[in-house]
Formats: sequence, structure tokens, C-alpha cells
Amino acid sequence: MLRTESSGPPWTSAAVNAVVTEPLSGDAGELAALRHRPDLLDVRADLVGDPATAGLRERFGCRWVYCLRSRDHGGEFDGSTEERHARLLAAAEHYDVVDLEADHDLVPAVLNRIPVPQRRISWHGITADHTALHARFDRMASVGAGLYLLTTDVSRAEQALAPLRFLHDIGRPDVTAFATGSAGFWSRLLAPRLGAPVVFGSVCDGSADVPTVDRLVADYGFPHLPPLHAVYGIIGRSVLTSVSPRVHNTGYRALGIPALYVPFQVEDFASFWSDVAESGLSGIGLPLKAATVVSPHKEAALTTADTTSRAARRSGAANSLVRRGDSWCADTSNSPAVSKALADFAVPVSGRKAAVIGCGGAGRAAALALTACGAEPVLVNRDPDRGRAVAEALGFDFTPLDAFGANGYSLLVHATPVTDHVPFRFEPPDDAVVVDMVYTSEETAVVTAARERGLTVVDGWDVLLADAGCQFTFMTGRHLPTEQTRALLRAARRGRPDQTAPAPRT
Repeated sequence: MLRTESSGPPWTSAAVNAVVTEPLSGDAGELAALRHRPDLLDVRADLVGDPATAGLRERFGCRWVYCLRSRDHGGEFDGSTEERHARLLAAAEHYDVVDLEADHDLVPAVLNRIPVPQRRISWHGITADHTALHARFDRMASVGAGLYLLTTDVSRAEQALAPLRFLHDIGRPDVTAFATGSAGFWSRLLAPRLGAPVVFGSVCDGSADVPTVDRLVADYGFPHLPPLHAVYGIIGRSVLTSVSPRVHNTGYRALGIPALYVPFQVEDFASFWSDVAESGLSGIGLPLKAATVVSPHKEAALTTADTTSRAARRSGAANSLVRRGDSWCADTSNSPAVSKALADFAVPVSGRKAAVIGCGGAGRAAALALTACGAEPVLVNRDPDRGRAVAEALGFDFTPLDAFGANGYSLLVHATPVTDHVPFRFEPPDDAVVVDMVYTSEETAVVTAARERGLTVVDGWDVLLADAGCQFTFMTGRHLPTEQTRALLRAARRGRPDQTAPAPRT
């Protein structure tokens, strides 16, 4: 069934399904620890066995789903057909919903004893395009069910568009489809916007490519589905643990901006940009309007844009792309973020002798920002050939990392992804200021070393707050609610259980 514009989605919420993939303790404390109660609790019996549910169902008050995933469908069950069907029928006596695999379980012996509303018919495969999903679903839909579920495991972010195109085409309120794997993470977040009645998360934070229920709620606002006119996101090779979605989406909700910010884990920027950003998302009514771009795609982002800011051109990289009409504009928020973070700490910059360790996009932008503020930066890099080429292009002095010492520099900016040790000889003067561009849940070695010496420290979280504010304004034209965002970041850096584990800035 094709959906017409006049029959657009009336959905205002999605049921949150928490998947149990590890054995529950006797008191099911894992469920009690959830800050947000799911609507459905999906027990993967192939992984955890058949737990007794009588007392737990009354205690936690959600609908329970029994799923015995076979190896053919990416699970662990490899027993006989007779054993499989016996376990499914036994589960039907105690569970609200029983998952029936389209390839194994749609037989009279099972269907005659499990009523239609209690069935979830599922299929799980590999890299299926939307045409193949249509054909698969047509066969599944010949058998009645309360819910149909199709997932396809993908290796590239652009392949995750297929299940969303499928949902957009059929417009049914009883079908959930999304892509699995790191590259498909973003599709499960957008699927409910195209009619999927359920969004899936995990109980425990065991895998970065499956968000916990608490992350679904805190980062993306589920189960609520407010109006959505545009998609924003972060594009990079390792972005699934980024704190940026929580920061941006909290700002959107506070200001009533009809947008959603999602992580796109991307290997090939050009293919993703062509297939998803430029046309694919617009084709399903969810256009990409702006994106944060992180390593290793900042240089590609600069060349993709139709217009670029002077700061982005000078640094040779862009970490922000915004659609203005039919054109894409590139900018870098790293330069103003460094300047703002130093200003927030009342650090006088002018006249200081500065060293920037790392000459990637963030390091180059930081050096330009320091120059604009009146400092005299030198670039430091592990690869002398690359570092020297960047320094010459930007007009800075250069020192190889193995020959660099911090003595004599009153302003140090660390812009490499190293977190577990100080990657240079750390002997700064007593009045030095240290800026670390990296943010992690644990204090970095550079920050620890600087604090032990009693130096003024602007850490990665301070820079992140300034950076997020600059990007938010560039993307939306509005100002990020600073105090609310500061509270979120404080909670994240304390490592609260419901917070995402942030990733290094690169």
C-alpha cells in the first residue's frame, strides 16, 4: 500500500521495546535500574533461556515478548524444528507477544494455537534493498499478525536507507523496519517517523550499535514523536557514542525546533553524501538540513560545499555543513569555540607564545583562532612532512613532535586523539594555560598532568560546550540553552548510567 500525502502519519509516539540479551538476576535489578520504563520487554530466549516471568510481569507492568532467534536470522538457536515450536507454544501461555520467524514458524501447528494479536512475524537478513523488502513483506503479510518486523544488517550507512524507503512506501502502522549494525544505527531512530510503531533498544549498555532504552529517551526524546521537518546529524567514522545528539536534541526540544539530530557512522563520505544527504533523505520526506562532520571527513566536507567560510578555507577543513536553499555552506566551529572557551575562563591570549600539538582539522582551526586573538602559535606534529606542509600553507612555524618541549610556551593546545598519556615532553612554565581539545568520560592524561602542576586548564568538555553553541547557532539560527547544556555535560562527564560515553574530538 502506497501512502499518499493526504494520508500522512498521525503517529505522535512510538512504543519503546527493551531487548534482554543477558540473563536476568534473581530480582531483575537490571530492569529496576532503568530510568525509563519500556512499553515492551523483549526476551531473547536464544541468549538467556526461558526465565520465569510470573512475578516479574506484575512488578514491571509492561508487555513481554518472547523471541527465540534462530541462527538463520542472526540468533543462537540451532535446535530442531520440534523443539523450537514446542518452546514457542509454551511461551504463548505466559508471554503477551511471541515472535514467529517468517522462514520457520508460519505453519498450522503454531498458527492455530497463537492468535493473530499475539503474533509478531519477523525477518532478519543481510543488505536487502527496498524492493527486496517489499517482496519479503508481501509474503509475510499473507499471515495475520499484530506486528511485522524486518531488519537488514548493513555495512555502509547508505544501505540503511532501504528499510526507510520501504516504510515510506507502505505507510502501515503495524510494520517496523530498520537496518542493524553500526552503519544502520541512524535508521532505527528515523523509522518511527515513517510509521514504525516500535523503536528497539537494549536493557544494558553492551554494544555501541544498539542504544539503551535510557539513551533512546534521553538523547532522542522517545517515546514522543513531536513534529519533524528536518534531520540534522553528526557524520564520522566513530560517532555512535558522541554526546552531541543529546546536546542538540535537548536544545531542539527546549526551543520547539522541529528537527532530530542523529549519528551517521560513515566510511565513504562521497557515497553517503550523494546517496543519503543530497537526495535519499529528501526522498522520504526527512531532508538533511545540517551536519557536524568529524574525523576523517572534515577535508571532504570542505570540498563538498558550494560556499565556504574564510576560517574553513584557511584551516583546510570544515566541521559544519548547512543547507541554504539549494546550496551547502561549510564552516568550522573549532576556531570560534577555542576563542570562546578561553574567553569564558578569562584567559588573556594576546602576546602569548603558543604551541598547538596536532595539525588535523581541530589543531589547524585552533592555531588560526589563537592568531586572531593575538597569540604566536607554532604547530607541532608527529608526522614531520605533513606538519611542515600544513604549517607552511597556513604561515606558521613548525616543530616535529619528537623535538618539542613545552617549556617556553605559556599556552598549550592539545589537539591529538591521545588520551592515556601525554604525547610530548610536559615541562611548561608555571603560568601556562593548557587547552585540551579531547573530551572523554575519564580525565585525559594531559589534563591530569596540567592540574597536578596547578596550571589553568580548559578541558575538552569546556571546548565542547563552546563548540556546540557555535554549531547550534550556525545550523539553526538560534542560541543553545547554555545552562541546560552545561548541566547535561556535567552529568555526562560524571559518567551517570543514563549518559552516553563521549568520544574524543578529532
